[in-house]
Amino acid sequence: MALTEYFIRYLQRRDELGAADLAILRAIPTETRQFQNGQTIVAPGPDKSHSCLVLDGMAGRLHTMPARVPRPVITALYLPGDFMDLHNFVLAEVDDRLVAFGPARVEFVHHRHLRDLTENHPHLTRLLWMATAIDAAVHRQWLAAANTLRSSAHLAHLVCEIYTRQAVVGAASDYRMTLPLLQRELAILLGYSSIHVNRAVRDLRDRKLLRWVGTEIEILDWPELARLAHFSADYLDLERRRR
Repeated sequence: MALTEYFIRYLQRRDELGAADLAILRAIPTETRQFQNGQTIVAPGPDKSHSCLVLDGMAGRLHTMPARVPRPVITALYLPGDFMDLHNFVLAEVDDRLVAFGPARVEFVHHRHLRDLTENHPHLTRLLWMATAIDAAVHRQWLAAANTLRSSAHLAHLVCEIYTRQAVVGAASDYRMTLPLLQRELAILLGYSSIHVNRAVRDLRDRKLLRWVGTEIEILDWPELARLAHFSADYLDLERRRR
């Protein structure tokens, strides 16, 4: 298969892509694999030959803490169009794990194709660098949210971010989205107990900010949800730039 159109849309929302750029990206071959909830997509260790993108569904990055900490920490969520592990291309070894949250289809790109891209196409190389920089910006924003927001506002920020990231590439629309995370996983991600997360979900429902049934979320009042979350999408770098 060819490189996912979601990733191309991800880039197009942030920079101009000419016909030559598009032809190069669409010519990159990929291998698609299906994963079920909880399955490992990429395990820790050395000698990685591929990097991967989310085609459908959701995945997360899990970092295992020392033995005295009973559960891994979720340090990132990846949505359709996200290049999850470009750093595997340049690092000798990775120390965390990529895991599917719900059913997920993932595209794998062999590093020889990324090597060709970086050696021969400087503009596309800068865009790959941009993708890793945005990934880091999201991580910094999570740290900031964890230290400044509490309970309902913290959860609201996560919902705003995930919807925005999905809507940018066309994986969500009309303020509706799928979030295939259990409350236990949300608790790990936000640093709360499952009971605390349940209360935060109930509070957002009671405020009539969203409808949340199972894995389906409908945002009923985006301006108020974003206000509560102090959410601004600036860190997602969505302004179109010219080369």
